[in-house]
Amino acid sequence: MEKLKVGVVFGGQSGEYEVSLMSATSIINVMDKSKYDIVPIGITKDGRWHVFFGDVSKIQDGTWVDEAVPAFLPPDTSYKCAITLKDGIETRYYLDVIFPVLHGPHGEDGTVQGVFELMNIPYVSCGVGSSAVCMDKVFSKKLLKQEGLPVVDFKVFYKKDLPAGLMDMVAEVEKSFGYPCFVKPANLGSSVGVTKAHDREELKNAILHAAEFDRKLLVERFIPAREIECAVLGNDDPVASLPGEIIPSEEFYSYIAKYFDGGKSKLLIPAPLATEETEKIRDLAVRAYKALDCTGMARVDFLLSKVTGIIYINELNTIPGFTNISMYPKMWEASGLPYKELIDKLIGLAIERHRQKQALKLTL
Repeated sequence: MEKLKVGVVFGGQSGEYEVSLMSATSIINVMDKSKYDIVPIGITKDGRWHVFFGDVSKIQDGTWVDEAVPAFLPPDTSYKCAITLKDGIETRYYLDVIFPVLHGPHGEDGTVQGVFELMNIPYVSCGVGSSAVCMDKVFSKKLLKQEGLPVVDFKVFYKKDLPAGLMDMVAEVEKSFGYPCFVKPANLGSSVGVTKAHDREELKNAILHAAEFDRKLLVERFIPAREIECAVLGNDDPVASLPGEIIPSEEFYSYIAKYFDGGKSKLLIPAPLATEETEKIRDLAVRAYKALDCTGMARVDFLLSKVTGIIYINELNTIPGFTNISMYPKMWEASGLPYKELIDKLIGLAIERHRQKQALKLTL
């Protein structure tokens, strides 16, 4: 059987650039080389595209670009390839499917998915619309709430109203929630730009800090809660994994705690939950996945209140971390689906979804 040519796209213009490098390294190392010809495609922090065939370890340590060749993916259905031009010689690297490993803006938010749609090529992850909605915590929370799914109380503010409106924002939060509370950029993941504010001064600084990353800001009521995650996989008939629980090394599961704390944060897989709690979380995960029209994969993050026992949906990540310590692959492994087979399944789902779309009419 001829190998599938898989473009693994990594890096990107995002605060989660380094996380993407780690995820891509893990995926490339694990992919079955007897099934796939891998074309690593890297995007620099300033948005330049390259192909890279050097030592995979150079992706993780960030030195990959030194040996990479500038490239582009033409948004034209007749190509379906990455094209390089070096020393006057054009080279085309044809692709059967694309596996984007891009976290955050310009990667997980529907932008590159739009390029793949224009190329008319199968790709792993959710479509343009669901990627964009899940990336935007404000839109996703509003839609989940409309579907009758439980979300924590929140307020939305805008960078354009700063600094003049800073004290008005603080006053509104104090009136609605009090302290502590969480402040987040609306369109980032991996806890980048997220702060837990305990008082007025911390809240002011947290709002200004979040505004460095996004034009739209989210402030959420603090819930003393256990942090539970659940992996969902599938297209029209998605299934949920066993949930996992995070015991963060810091006050909350920050960017440092997730990736650079030397393993001090604890990941409990499966999560120590009562049977009915486990099944409720799995059910809510699938309902949220369907509500936001996800396909391929997503990790659904929950807050389980230590006071009331209420389960809240925190957010959905459509390209969750895929490092060797990431929850998404580890939860599936605990559910009986090993990492290598998970990659196979995701590629199969991408091709299945593409075939379904090709069967649709474009004109009357």
